[in-house]
This record gives sequence, structure tokens and C-alpha cells, in this order.
Amino acid sequence: MQLFAAIDLLGGRCVRLTQGDYDQCRTYDADPVQTARAFEAAGAPWLHVVDLDAARSGVPANRAVIAAVAEAVSIPVEASGGLRDPDSVRELLEMGVARAVIGTAAITDPGLVERVAGAHPGRVAVGLDHRLVGETREIALRGWTEGSGVGLLEAVRRVADSGAAVVVVTNIDRDGMLAGPDLDGMAEVLAASPVPVVASGGVSSAADLTALARLSADGRGLEGVIVGKALHEGRLTVEEAVAACAR
Repeated sequence: MQLFAAIDLLGGRCVRLTQGDYDQCRTYDADPVQTARAFEAAGAPWLHVVDLDAARSGVPANRAVIAAVAEAVSIPVEASGGLRDPDSVRELLEMGVARAVIGTAAITDPGLVERVAGAHPGRVAVGLDHRLVGETREIALRGWTEGSGVGLLEAVRRVADSGAAVVVVTNIDRDGMLAGPDLDGMAEVLAASPVPVVASGGVSSAADLTALARLSADGRGLEGVIVGKALHEGRLTVEEAVAACAR
């Protein structure tokens, strides 16, 4: 299981939201490039960069910052936010991003993932961000501001034959809460998905990462885990996180 150190961008700054709420935003660094270099120097094998402005509006407000991050580090960068057409995906990949994550459009335009994954083999992922609505884990759209009416496991099944390299699954209710990941929910997703899975949301400690690393379905474990707030707030070092992922 690989560590994806998270850098969320809002107005060009490195921030974290709580449960996807733009009104609950904390800024950690005015210079995301410096943060990216620090994560790389500490041993992070991947960076996961999110353009929060674009996720909400569809307009790539932080594209130049993402390009600067990709240029500044030698480790692969996975990026998401507002990727809703083939051109936006192509432009991001041409900037040096290793993998583009399609979220909203994977639900609203189901054929898009298949088209862009075919054009860019191994470099396109699907992001499935979900929150509990009643008793349903519903996929959220447009920067987590709208519901979709589509359940998580149904969305996982839709992705199965899309050609996506991985599926990134974020539990919005736990994101930024530092209350631990949804182990049962991730186990269900892992069992349902033939596509490699990256987990996100709630990690606060090395013990959380060890628990995620132990999940298994048909001999397959998680491909990776995204960690943001715990790293930014010093609850967990990159070195500790990498070691826990390896266990």
C-alpha cells in the first residue's frame, strides 16, 4: 500500500477542508511547491493534489500551481478537480502530472472515463467521493456541493470496465476529522472493485494506516491511501506513514 501525501489547493494556497465544507477551511502553507518538496524529501512516494476551486466551479483556477508542483518534484503527482472533458485531462497530463482523477464527470458523463483512459492508458483514475445520506452512501458532485442519487457500490461497479487505472474512494464524513478511516466501508469497496483502490478520509495515525494495509479481498489489498491533515498538523510524519503503509 502506497502513501499519497495530499496537497489541497484553494486560491493558490495549501489548505484542508473539514468534511468538504468550504466554510471550514484552514490554510497550512502559502507555497504549495515548498510543501511538495518537503513531502518528497521526507520520502513520500506519491503526491495527491486537488484543485478545490476547480472541483466546485469546473474552472481550472490552480492549473499553474499544479504544473509548478509537478515540475518541482521527481515523484509522481496525481491531480484532480474540475476535469470534465478530454481536453482538460490532456492538458493536465501534458503539464507533467502522472495521473488525472476524474470525479464529477465520471458520474454525469459515464463514457468520458472510457474515452480518456483509452487515450492515456494507465494515467486516468476515477474519484468516488461519498457521504451518508439516510442509509445510502451517495456519491457527491462538484466539489462535494451536490448529491448524485448514485450509491457508492453502484458507482464502483460502473467503473469496473471503464479502463481506469485506479479508483480513489473518499469518505467525506470522515475527511478532515482525524477520527479514523471507515474500515468496514473500504473492505466492501475492495471486495466489489476489480480496479485497484486508493482510500481517503479520516487517517490520523500510523495505527490507522496499518489497519488499512491489512484489508484484503481475494488476496488483493489497497493500492494506496491518501493522507492530508494528519501530515500537515504533525500528528504523523511522512516517514512514519510510509513505514505503516509497508506493514
